[in-house]
Amino acid sequence: MKAVVQDRYGSADTLEVREVDPPVPAAGEVLVRVHAAALNAYDWHFMHGDPKLARLMMGLRAPKERIRGRDFAGRVEAVGAQVEGLSPGDEVYGEADGAFAEFVCAAADAVGPKPAGLSFEQAAAIPLAANTALIGLRDLAGVRAGQTVLVNGASGGVGTFAVQIAKAYGAEVTGVCSTRNVDLVRSLGADHVIDYTQEDFTRAGRQYEVVLDLVGNHSLGAFRRTVTPTGTLVLSGGGVFEGGSLVGPMGLFFKRRLMSPFVRQRLLELPAKPSRANLAALRELVESGKIAPVVDRTYPLSEVPEAIRYLEVEHARAKVVVTV
Repeated sequence: MKAVVQDRYGSADTLEVREVDPPVPAAGEVLVRVHAAALNAYDWHFMHGDPKLARLMMGLRAPKERIRGRDFAGRVEAVGAQVEGLSPGDEVYGEADGAFAEFVCAAADAVGPKPAGLSFEQAAAIPLAANTALIGLRDLAGVRAGQTVLVNGASGGVGTFAVQIAKAYGAEVTGVCSTRNVDLVRSLGADHVIDYTQEDFTRAGRQYEVVLDLVGNHSLGAFRRTVTPTGTLVLSGGGVFEGGSLVGPMGLFFKRRLMSPFVRQRLLELPAKPSRANLAALRELVESGKIAPVVDRTYPLSEVPEAIRYLEVEHARAKVVVTV
């Protein structure tokens, strides 16, 4: 099968489309024929081995997972032992390392039926990004009707879903983005939009009950100024590649852990773990018309390096998708 393979850390130039052996599903896994895959900040973090401290988990000298990609949508080709509820031919979407390929093996509990009415390209745009937003807002922050929510990075992959999910839960939503994305964020349902090129929301004097940061472009103290005295700040990674770093967004996480026990505000960091239950919840939100994926651009599998260049340095709007 064709796959996008990486043997060493570095720029998109280290990615090669090669013929490799197709994976074989183990117990509890399904083999999916990939029709579309989506890009995430996750991909360029792994491609560069950035931040360098994270290489303790990614692989010290080269990525342990040699095939890039995480989100996918396609059809089940085969199922391993002990898999229930999924059968060959099913249209599915989900998460697994190695999605930039013609086939991918995924844990069955990270795969679910594709939302009805969506193309494979649209469905592939959902799993990691929307699941991250769902966990941050529903599970960590416990967003409820009437609350004020600010999403920093509202026009990115996670941010476009976060705005919609917060609105689905009845919140009053403020999105932060650049000038060219103001109309997009407003179209997603944001009640207020802040253009960060014109205004620094951390110095505006306004406070929110929930702040979801998807960029990491301010200090912890600056973010805390925007949160009510008993409100919630949820920190995540993301952003764009700026030449590499030792700790990257992990620096904010370390400071959060030191400060959290001593303040009334809830300071949280966002661990996004895939689950079939969350994919089902997202499918319900899609099929009820409460959220919809926004696709910025599509690229063929052979142009994944160019797609990642666009994502990592050019502030891609919403989701970038690869067709296979």
